[in-house]
Amino acid sequence: MSSSTAGSGAGQLETRGIEPVPEAECDGHPLQLFWVWFAANISILGLPLGATLVAFRGLSIWQVLLVAILGSVGSFAVVGLISVAGRRGRAPSLTLSRAIFGVRGNIGPTLVSMLSRVGWETVNTTTAAFVLLSLSSILFQTPASAKDAPLLTLLFIGIFVLMTLSVSGLGHATLLVIQKWATYGFGALNVLVGGFLCATIDWAAVFNATPAPMSAMIIGVGTMAAGTGIGWASSGADMSRYQHRSVTAGRLVASAAFGAGIPLVLLITLGGLLSVGNDHLASAVDPIIAIRDMLPTWMAVPYLVAAFGGLLLSNNLSVYSAGLTALTLGLKVKRVYAVLVDIVAIFLGSIYFMLIADSFYGPFISFISLLAVPITAWVGIFVVDLIHRHHYSADDLLNVGPSSAYWYRGGIEWRAFGAWVLAIVLGFGFTTIGTTAEDVWFTGPLADSWLGHNGLGWIVTFLVAGGGYALLGGARDRRAAFVENANA
Repeated sequence: MSSSTAGSGAGQLETRGIEPVPEAECDGHPLQLFWVWFAANISILGLPLGATLVAFRGLSIWQVLLVAILGSVGSFAVVGLISVAGRRGRAPSLTLSRAIFGVRGNIGPTLVSMLSRVGWETVNTTTAAFVLLSLSSILFQTPASAKDAPLLTLLFIGIFVLMTLSVSGLGHATLLVIQKWATYGFGALNVLVGGFLCATIDWAAVFNATPAPMSAMIIGVGTMAAGTGIGWASSGADMSRYQHRSVTAGRLVASAAFGAGIPLVLLITLGGLLSVGNDHLASAVDPIIAIRDMLPTWMAVPYLVAAFGGLLLSNNLSVYSAGLTALTLGLKVKRVYAVLVDIVAIFLGSIYFMLIADSFYGPFISFISLLAVPITAWVGIFVVDLIHRHHYSADDLLNVGPSSAYWYRGGIEWRAFGAWVLAIVLGFGFTTIGTTAEDVWFTGPLADSWLGHNGLGWIVTFLVAGGGYALLGGARDRRAAFVENANA
């Protein structure tokens, strides 16, 4: 695929796919990434995350603040670490992962990441369409129910996916500009909405709340990490591959940790404040409507616009990454067409869930939450490998045949793949998944253990994956191996 306009300005089509970026085109700086991560995390839907910490875990507001910092800032620091690989290898995250898992072994992690991306994009799209239905019902007295207004629902789904395509399809340079400037507008609306929500807080109850035990905080950190940074981990290198070689690892980590962490900490904490003495937000089937009901009627329009904008900014980045992931899976098209394939998938999925299925959020989010286990295992192995892997062979990353240096044995690096599978099995063993406490459809055999009961299966998954890979020799110095493969 041609790469002649890959480093071009906003509004011009990025034609590069997953092939590594030439060093001459790498002039990015960390502030660009700060705005990208900030924009992707200013969605008002961060409020229900904080609400669950108070309503279901009983945390005091100071504990909520600490958990928000550790969970969101900490998990996005991991995203920043994966961004370091992008600056080193100049390729998307899952393409670089071929060097770790082998060109065939990497299919597993890549497929899981693709399913997760498309899943969350479908959540974003359906939620955004519901927002527009609600907005239309206020302004034009149209039905607010999707099934009562099927043509309007199709129109709103189409508007959202076309707006996403207009940014994600054009590519990296356009994404950087749109995410930065849109943050100012939608961020200001979020501040306005947040100010009015603060008027509903029971401050006496906030300061008189009894702190929860440490175990509840540990569970909260895991919940926040899974709901924020872990889901974005595979996008880290996708955005950092254009960064200048002089950019340090510390600045890349900081751009992700603080870019995403600042809005998330504020939103999660506000969600916790709103839920002290009131679990309505945490237990709401439709959090968009639950938040709208807390506001004065005249604030509904700016609130819904802010909610729509946050969902759109998040979707822009997710769909861009999904297009690169589809190419890594082997889709033989140009990058913009890979994005289009993803758009069609989420368009059809949203139609099904809004107009045909009887329920959506609970079962579907449970499914994509289950995917967090193999994604966490991949993160553990990727981060451990990054310690010593300073070089990636551009030609071998794109070569999926036996002549690739990343073919290993049968196309699989068995130390990485074996550690990944083992960590997934153990992680699922500690996991319970269900739409409610009464409607549980998966319970691991170790779910009733202390680790499982306290929601610490994610720690087991991460440590077993990374630790197993290291013990098997996967963390050895990769510079020597790179030279050896190059000379073979």
